[in-house]
Amino acid sequence: MMFPNNHSQDGVERPLLADLSETNYEATTSEASGDAGNHGAFKRNLGAVEAFGIVISIVIGSGVFTSPGSIDANVPSPGTALVVWLIGGILAWTGATTMAELGTSIPGEGGVQPYLQYIFGDIFGFLAAWTWIIAVMPATLAILSIVFIESIYSVTGVTDQAGAIHHKLLSILVLVAISVANSISTKVSTRLSSFFVTTKFITITAIVLAGLVVVIIHLSSSSWEGPAKDWYSRSWFGVRNTVTPDGGEIHWRDLGGWEILGHYSTALYGALWAYSGWDKAVYVTSELSAPASQLPLAINMAVPIVILCFVAANTAYYILLPWSVVSTTDSVAVTAITHLLGAGAGIVAAGLICLVVAGSLLGNSFVAGRMVVAAANQNWLPRFLGILGHLGVSSQASTQPNSIDGQASESDAPINATILSTVLPIIYILFGNFRALVTFNGLGEYSFFFLTVLGAILLRFKEPDRCRPYKPIIVIPVIFALVSGFVVIRGAIFAPPQAVILILLWVLGVVYIQIRKRWTRGRTA
Repeated sequence: MMFPNNHSQDGVERPLLADLSETNYEATTSEASGDAGNHGAFKRNLGAVEAFGIVISIVIGSGVFTSPGSIDANVPSPGTALVVWLIGGILAWTGATTMAELGTSIPGEGGVQPYLQYIFGDIFGFLAAWTWIIAVMPATLAILSIVFIESIYSVTGVTDQAGAIHHKLLSILVLVAISVANSISTKVSTRLSSFFVTTKFITITAIVLAGLVVVIIHLSSSSWEGPAKDWYSRSWFGVRNTVTPDGGEIHWRDLGGWEILGHYSTALYGALWAYSGWDKAVYVTSELSAPASQLPLAINMAVPIVILCFVAANTAYYILLPWSVVSTTDSVAVTAITHLLGAGAGIVAAGLICLVVAGSLLGNSFVAGRMVVAAANQNWLPRFLGILGHLGVSSQASTQPNSIDGQASESDAPINATILSTVLPIIYILFGNFRALVTFNGLGEYSFFFLTVLGAILLRFKEPDRCRPYKPIIVIPVIFALVSGFVVIRGAIFAPPQAVILILLWVLGVVYIQIRKRWTRGRTA
């Protein structure tokens, strides 16, 4: 179901930033855009399994292998860290179920953009699309590309080269390779996604099984201590000083309430980064054959599985490693396997984790291109960015078919959009770093997550009779709105440079869309 291309029912183009009250929202949505050609005409050939795979592929990325260290450094005990992982997962689930409510009741494409546009007006919808295209997704793709190369370097013990130009160029090379794969066709992307989903489960299962084996051997043998003994000799909720990556210590008993809250919120921020991607299923709603049933099913299957995987994997880390080590490494999975089985096994683990990160890169790149298409279909970006199937500014279908399963078929990949969503992350890779990008990404995402879920709550009262095929109890979006609002405020206070940059991007976006609106009116005058 496609979002309207700024046309009213009588075919007259409405002002780009006009209130949605000027048109009948439902009446102006249709199965295809009003333009001929290949502009945004995605086929409804995805099902719940594919949507499930996309969510898993995106959410289980680098976070579960890189965030444990930063989370452990900001909590007083391993047990508290596991609680933070659980809370982060539940929060992600509350947000995802609210997105499912909106995705099955408000037609459109482009993620949160059509919901904000419908609830608050065009300017909010545009700024959401603008933020995701210019800030959130480029930062996400840059982070994943950086982590991919860092995982390779970590096997050799090199952990201080992230700022080196050769490291950045290798990260760019990985990003380009993934983008090329996503430029072939949707079917190729989803098949690769299925492969990477399998790899993710194998990797996490191996880590969890390693922890279980250590526990079983320890319980059955009184003489074997295993790779670490903290897990059975110390209290999991006992307060201990935390070792920071720079070698310092956090003395928890000496901290005040505000300082403790700051550390806890930092830990939660790390967990939310690890769970990021829970919202991405709504970006392919227009490609689902039966979104009203498939979208909630995919989300409610995928997110609980992800929570279980993350909590189990982090429990295994605390079994496999001395607790003083967990907070000091950004490659905790590789470190844990190396500590247990040696350098050779560590290399294998690094290889598997690289495949996991590649899968997350593929899924995010897949979604990023569709965000650009949605914005182009809204005439917020140049229309050629919405062309599917070939490179160029013409809307005519490519005459060169792709071959899938031995049969000729026209590509439906958004090649122009994918190129744009590849160029922008390159800028972030060249000028950014992992920790700054994570904070920047979180601020951008949760600002609009908060507004979207707040809008869903308001819509419950404004339009109580609206058809909602999926409707979670209202306490679910309320919890998400409260916590996400706190995350945004806390992030802005403790990371003012990223907050200022984000605000400047919003101002730039408003200026851009005003200029584009006047230009569009001038052409139609």
